[in-house]
Amino acid sequence: MSDGPVLWTKRLVLEPFSEEHVDRLLTLFRAPEVRRFLLDDQVVDREWMVSEVATSEALFESHGYGLWALREKEDEGIIGAVGYRFFHEPLELQIVVALFPSWWGRGLATEACREAIRYGFEEVGFERIGADADAENEESLRLMERLGMHFEGRVTKGGLDTMCYGLES
Repeated sequence: MSDGPVLWTKRLVLEPFSEEHVDRLLTLFRAPEVRRFLLDDQVVDREWMVSEVATSEALFESHGYGLWALREKEDEGIIGAVGYRFFHEPLELQIVVALFPSWWGRGLATEACREAIRYGFEEVGFERIGADADAENEESLRLMERLGMHFEGRVTKGGLDTMCYGLES
């Protein structure tokens, strides 16, 4: 288990990424419905997932934030991930969430993001939290609006039509 904090919501436990999560997280990020927008449909390998876990562990150690694996309180199985990760060039820290498709539509992404946002503002001291989504990713756009994020603009990032949102503390 990583040195980062374990967080709890009404239905979820957020556990910092650790080596024990690698295989289940790899399955999550390889799921076609998840990687379609989150990874621009790139199929990632185990080395990538090990690197993501190591980067998250280092971020928790040095800055107090990173990525959490999600599970229901009554179950040990990972159902998704949420947290803070750097994207784009130049690098931008953003909140990100992913759930196995069988868990979509239950409000779990909203619940997990709300706790990660609370933690970011209250525990880390962020003044702003940003998030991007592909313009055609309607579910993510609705999620950002449910979270109270404000539309900041539409730009091209990495050749993709991207909607940018932010939330101030």
